[in-house]
Amino acid sequence: MSGSAPLIELYPHTECDDLDLDWLTAKARDALPLCLESTGSEEPVLRGLEEVEVSIVSDQTIGEVHGQFMDDSTPTDVITFHHGEILVSVDTARREGPEHGLDAQTETLLYIIHGLLHLNGHTDLIEPDRANMHQCQDEILAAVAGQ
Repeated sequence: MSGSAPLIELYPHTECDDLDLDWLTAKARDALPLCLESTGSEEPVLRGLEEVEVSIVSDQTIGEVHGQFMDDSTPTDVITFHHGEILVSVDTARREGPEHGLDAQTETLLYIIHGLLHLNGHTDLIEPDRANMHQCQDEILAAVAGQ
């Protein structure tokens, strides 16, 4: 399947009753072609993946993974693995979404888009890459979710 767009699947691993997972999946799939159009400065792997697995997890779970792989056990919003796995903290989305004027569902979609951009070579470790990535994710969110 190399060279074509991967399948995106969402898996809830924590309480998600306030999220419409069908909407999130559909919007993530809508965002995928836009993410594929925006290649970052690092090696993109997104187009070569067969599937991207998005796991919706708690702050506790993402903190454990953050600690295991990045030596920082504090919760974070999203962690992306280049083999095609994206972990998103819905607890962080619920907490930070209102600060950005977004509900938890739309903030969760923003994190998924962020992860897809990482898979397409974007990085947010240094400027101006960080500003470029955030501009891209905001434009993609606006295009697919009207935000």
